[in-house]
Amino acid sequence: MALKLYVDRMSQPSRAVIIFCKANRIEFEEIRIDLAKRDHLLPQFKAINPFGKVPAIVDGRFKLFESHAILIYLVSAFPGVADHWYPADLHMRAKIHAVLDWHHSNLRLGAAPFALNTVLGPALGRPLNPEAAAEAERILASSLSKIEKVWLQGNGKFLLGSGQPSIADLSLVCEIMQLEMLHEEDRKRVLGPHKKILQWIEDTRNALSPHFEDAHAIVFKAKARLHKLPTAANYDTASSMKSMLISSKL
Repeated sequence: MALKLYVDRMSQPSRAVIIFCKANRIEFEEIRIDLAKRDHLLPQFKAINPFGKVPAIVDGRFKLFESHAILIYLVSAFPGVADHWYPADLHMRAKIHAVLDWHHSNLRLGAAPFALNTVLGPALGRPLNPEAAAEAERILASSLSKIEKVWLQGNGKFLLGSGQPSIADLSLVCEIMQLEMLHEEDRKRVLGPHKKILQWIEDTRNALSPHFEDAHAIVFKAKARLHKLPTAANYDTASSMKSMLISSKL
């Protein structure tokens, strides 16, 4: 029985799980849980995840939710996954857990509500909240600085000084990619000071192409719709973060 992914590609952790499966040639059936239509609150989905969150998976009779747990399970359950995703080395594995734990109590607490309260809220039937946005931006700015000063130290291109991406890189980069949908002035203010992060995002994209671009196509379509922009032909023309990286090198 094929692995089933219950996801919405507008969800950052959903995209991380999809990209991981595609990059590692793990066959799966993608079942869309449309958050805007409140599919996550339906009884049939809550039978899989009683908390009503995506992503979730069903592998045979086994059900699992929470994206970090899902990624660790997939590394362990499917043969042929390269060691760099979740190294056998106990010390590196523990450090990856440290990044993942930090992610949900720092970066996600800033990035997700900042996007929600500056641009995405109305699309989900929620009003914008300037006070919540200001608090989220404070957390986001602090988190981005800490990524550069702590997690991106070393000679490697990726977190923890690694030469190849881990599940931690994938989780955090997908979180930050949601900021593509921000108003231009907000995006430049938040990400402009962080050239190292912009380069890390590009390195992760290159390592996971074309699956990274495919999973994020929905983000750029939403960006075009929200800001009444023409639909870009490809990632390089659609990505404001890629443009910011190029401009920072001029």
